[in-house]
Amino acid sequence: MKERSNRRDTRWILCWAGGLLLLWEACAWLLHQSSGPAGAPAASKLPYPHLVLAAIAAGGPELAGQGAVTFGNAALGFAAGALIGYLLAIGMSLSRTAERIFAPYAVASQMVPIIGLAPIVYGILHQAETARVLMAAYVTFFPVTVHALRGLKSVQPGQLELMRSLAASRWVTYRKLILPAALPGLFTGLKIAAPLAITASVVVELMGAPDGIGVLMVSSLYYGSAQVYTFWSTVIVSMGIGLGAYGIVSWIERRAAPWQPEFRARRGSS
Repeated sequence: MKERSNRRDTRWILCWAGGLLLLWEACAWLLHQSSGPAGAPAASKLPYPHLVLAAIAAGGPELAGQGAVTFGNAALGFAAGALIGYLLAIGMSLSRTAERIFAPYAVASQMVPIIGLAPIVYGILHQAETARVLMAAYVTFFPVTVHALRGLKSVQPGQLELMRSLAASRWVTYRKLILPAALPGLFTGLKIAAPLAITASVVVELMGAPDGIGVLMVSSLYYGSAQVYTFWSTVIVSMGIGLGAYGIVSWIERRAAPWQPEFRARRGSS
């Protein structure tokens, strides 16, 4: 039954992806027809998807190699940012004073847009790899902190009272009750942050890094319409990396917190 449910989900995803490609192809055709014989400007605005897929196939090894560089740096920053955000959330859940001190700084840190902060960090460090990791950690820690803290505070007073009646220590209460209860909130923050970490890494690469999918993106822009499909292939690959990061976190969530209502409903329907 579970395999049948998985096949049904796969068919829905394939139908959705196929419909989207057909719609994209039709819109590109209409745009090319309306732009007359000068097809290059239309291609830069909305290219034919089959030509983008052909560009991805032609540049597959290079796109995969540079995409792996981007993913690796983003993953390091994501892990560091998630750890910092989770520890910060635990600290603020333990102490109301700590929450009052750190919460305004955490919020204020997000007032600086990444497109403005990335050149500053890269200009100071002059080290692309470190800058990519730092920026990925920067965009990760805040959503993880906010959602993990909400999860840590989601425990019902009656459950805490039950732990106190059992003479459970604070450490045991956290380990047995509060930390498991916070997992759904934590994974919500992680799923939001995972694609953002990829974007942060790409933004740093646009500033002049030696490698990464963002470097291919910039170099293809230098050639204008001659490499418009190469540019779009880097955009699609970047989106694919972000979706992959989201999928990995979702996969881990299903195994770390299988008691969540949406997972139980899925098993029940199968």
